[in-house]
Amino acid sequence: MNRTRIKVEGLSKQYKLGEVGTGTFSHDLKKWWYKIRGKDDPYKLVTETNDRTIKTESDYVWALKDINFDVAAGEVIGIIGKNGAGKSTLLKILANVTGPTNGKIYTKGRIGALLEVGTGMHPELTGKENIYLNGAILGMTKREIKTKFDEIVEFAGISKYIDTPFKRYSSGMRVRLGFAVAAFLEPEILIVDEVLAVGDAEFQKRAIGKMQKVSQSEGRTVLFVSHNMGSIKSLCKRSLLLDKGRIIYDGETNECINKYLQQSNEELGKKLSEISTRNGNGKIKFIDYKLFNKNGEFVSQVISGEYLKIEIEFENQVKINFKKLIISINFNDNYENSIIRFATDEMGIEFSEPRKNILIVEIPKLTLRGGQYTIRLLAIEGDTNKENFLDELNNAFQITVIGSDYWKSGKTLRTGESAFIDGNMKII
Repeated sequence: MNRTRIKVEGLSKQYKLGEVGTGTFSHDLKKWWYKIRGKDDPYKLVTETNDRTIKTESDYVWALKDINFDVAAGEVIGIIGKNGAGKSTLLKILANVTGPTNGKIYTKGRIGALLEVGTGMHPELTGKENIYLNGAILGMTKREIKTKFDEIVEFAGISKYIDTPFKRYSSGMRVRLGFAVAAFLEPEILIVDEVLAVGDAEFQKRAIGKMQKVSQSEGRTVLFVSHNMGSIKSLCKRSLLLDKGRIIYDGETNECINKYLQQSNEELGKKLSEISTRNGNGKIKFIDYKLFNKNGEFVSQVISGEYLKIEIEFENQVKINFKKLIISINFNDNYENSIIRFATDEMGIEFSEPRKNILIVEIPKLTLRGGQYTIRLLAIEGDTNKENFLDELNNAFQITVIGSDYWKSGKTLRTGESAFIDGNMKII
């Protein structure tokens, strides 16, 4: 029996840069003339790959190019890659949100997709009405939906608001209901983009547990996109790594993650101003950093438990309210899990107008075990909504921590990507 649920052959997706259409009547006419004669689009031949770091000379780019893979029933596939690699485009094509330019896709079974917050939900309908609407779209009868209704509401944790219009839900409530609907209405193929990051930690844990259950015990196929390497590792045995619209690795998840991290680390060591993969509106931009020890000397590494000062230079060409500025600095492990975080709003720190545009972070004792840690920098003005992001660098720079005899026990701290707690322990 053929257990293949998804088969993708030669899949490519082309986008026109700028305005919709070719931009000229002559180009539109030429495309139409080639189409009715059964010939390829003439403008496909001059299309470039989608590299956001360089200026393109063509009006067309390939968001995806020659993608080939298949997925079996009950298999959970992770899809990872840098921003702009083509992950979301691939999922949208698989979910029939948009069509491919070239190639073929074969799917067996119903598809449930959660591609962004509020996918498939009508803002004017209540949560209850949206559940029935989504079930009907999947081809389920009213009776079938009714048998799953209570489970969906309980999992989403929104029973109090089930008769409230969806447009009044918070982003967290929207993603909880969207995931519950996608997971419980029994599609044979479940497609989940990185929207789970909107939910809280407890919900993310339950969502991952649910995806494991539907794949292992119910034989459903799951495609999961995430920038959280810990989630990818715990959920997926096999993963795809995308880069500039192409699959550059398809195989075992640990090896796939290692290749992704090597790719991400290529930008580390540059000045922050040279890093291209950043998010935010640019009102503030991190441009350089320096590390110092307790003697004020430049360092590139620090010993566990010792003093560390980080100076981060930034520029702001647009006036902002520095009293509303929030800076977050995360020390992440190799799977992008945040081990230590310094967030000024949580610490009760309020900034005044700067003179030198230099942020100083002093850490009296860096309580990290030995290993390599990647620093994530984030500047926000006001609350933590995405639209308020000023600058975000997920891979700003690395810090090497050297294990030491922190406890004065004659034993060096074992290398491991985790913090340690300065305290005591006893048995009574």
